[in-house]
Amino acid sequence: MPYFDAASSAPLHPVARQALLASLDEGWADPARLYREGRRAALLLDAAREAAAEAVGCRPDELVFTSSGTRAVHSAVAGALSGRRRVGRHLVLSAVEHSSVLHSAAAFEAEGGSFTEVPVDRAGAVDPSAYGRALRADTALACLQSANHEVGTEQPVAETAEICAEAGVPLLVDAAQSLGWGPVTGRWSLLAASAHKWGGPAGVGLLAVRKGVRFAPQGPADERESGRAAGFENIPAIVAAAASLRAVRAEAAAEAVRLRALVDRIRAAVGTSVPDVEVVGDPVRRLPHLVTFSCLYVDGETLLHELDRAGFSVSSGSSCTSSTLTPSHVLKAMGVLTEGNIRVSLPAGTTDEQVDGFLDVLPGVVAEVRQRLGAPVPAAPSPAPRTSLVVDALGRRCPIPVIELAKVIGGVPVGGTVTVLADDEAARLDIPAWCEMREQEYVGEEPADDGSAYVVRRLH
Repeated sequence: MPYFDAASSAPLHPVARQALLASLDEGWADPARLYREGRRAALLLDAAREAAAEAVGCRPDELVFTSSGTRAVHSAVAGALSGRRRVGRHLVLSAVEHSSVLHSAAAFEAEGGSFTEVPVDRAGAVDPSAYGRALRADTALACLQSANHEVGTEQPVAETAEICAEAGVPLLVDAAQSLGWGPVTGRWSLLAASAHKWGGPAGVGLLAVRKGVRFAPQGPADERESGRAAGFENIPAIVAAAASLRAVRAEAAAEAVRLRALVDRIRAAVGTSVPDVEVVGDPVRRLPHLVTFSCLYVDGETLLHELDRAGFSVSSGSSCTSSTLTPSHVLKAMGVLTEGNIRVSLPAGTTDEQVDGFLDVLPGVVAEVRQRLGAPVPAAPSPAPRTSLVVDALGRRCPIPVIELAKVIGGVPVGGTVTVLADDEAARLDIPAWCEMREQEYVGEEPADDGSAYVVRRLH
């Protein structure tokens, strides 16, 4: 069964498995002790730190291991903000950061701080100059991911880091999605990553803090990992994480070329074989293994289940998945369609035959789900169209409001309007996105009883 969700968690790399099993017999003792078992464990830990630091591009004494990538981000944000609290209580981040950064910002705000979200363009990328404008005299920290976890768009980290450095503001880079493909360039100050994203074991994160960055670890003091990550180190997992990072880096150049070609095939085929679909994210400046697209008139949860039944494991940022009833903050910030969203992220070793199989079943699966939901089909124009129509979709979840809109838009003349009544948060995003895709005019949103009224004008 093809697994196409490497962006969530990559399969364990063979080198990680070998290193993990080998170090279970050698790395179980306390590396802080001076007897032979402790010294042996300490040697393994030091070697893993040196290997990871080389891959990151920092000094070994600048890098610590944490219990996860999320913990690394939380520790980085809290430690940097606390270390620079005399500068101010302001944080800058992009609107498409990982939830670990957003949660850290929310916690900071609850404690009396403030933060500014820098918007992104329709491809999901920030403008470095916008980061510069967001920086203030009281800005203590800026955060920017190296590549987006939902749509794969690479961010201009080097340019943004230069702007931040000139302003004297440290930049934290969440490199979870990109570190397996190569180091993060530029004058960044802090970096966080997660081993299970590149094929290492879960439960290991990396936190790098450059020398000279003011950093005050939060929580009770602990002697381990320079006081920046409390608790006994999981040495076998750390060794496996560092070994697999070195291994995937050695394979990255060739594998990136191969997977990029497969993703290009998916991007091209989806746009021609599936009608009413929007491929999102930057088509060029992106991770090599990831592609995301959104299908009109499709329930995302049903689409994922049907693809799973067909033998393909994919992910979604749709508001119609079982994990959430709110639209993806990434797709929302980009202003693209959120319904029927599919993320395909290919693990190393994915074959042409597996991609061919996916492209063979996808059109039929989408068509079947659309038919089941009553998606619109082309119809003859009404002989006496009314100048305006109202669609009551209150209490109905995506993609029903958009489906109902599409069904009746032909029932008004060019210049006429359709008003959709809806109380689903996704409608606020997907109705304007539908207008963009179908070249109709989105007039705007008006208050309505128990929800909102979304007005669309027919242009053709």
